[in-house]
Amino acid sequence: MKRTNTKKLALAGVLCAVAVVGSLFSFPVLGSKCAPVQHMVNVFCAVFLGPFYGVGVAFTASLIRNILGLGSLMAFPGSMVGALLCGITYHKTKNIPFTLIAEVIGTGILGGLLAYPVAIFFMGQSAGAVAFYAYILPFLISTVGGTVISAVIIFALKKSKAINFNSDEMA
Repeated sequence: MKRTNTKKLALAGVLCAVAVVGSLFSFPVLGSKCAPVQHMVNVFCAVFLGPFYGVGVAFTASLIRNILGLGSLMAFPGSMVGALLCGITYHKTKNIPFTLIAEVIGTGILGGLLAYPVAIFFMGQSAGAVAFYAYILPFLISTVGGTVISAVIIFALKKSKAINFNSDEMA
């Protein structure tokens, strides 16, 4: 039991580092920094670690990115909701395509909607200046990119049998 927890914690640390370093590869879309690597990490966390580790990695990576000036407060609602939804989906179904869809819905739609109150209450945006759905499009663009990257890597790992997805050793 203790060895598995140590492995999970080590992998969570590595994935957090990947998300932070990956945020250097971001692009602006409609007032939001799109960082597709974070969404790739969300899917990896869902498949290899579970929903709660995924939320922890998303929160920690968002916090570090903000401290280093590599991200905005928008990183929190998008990454954490996506990590939770795709983590729960994979935990319940073990279905990778459903997990990928859950990441897009969780980050792109739900995270985009939750970004509105963050912009209003924490970033000083006026309610009239930004529509409540304004962050959905940039979040969708970012999450689709990261989800496609993660799908390619996960399906390649599955096809090459580099990782046994039927084992419950890590998840």
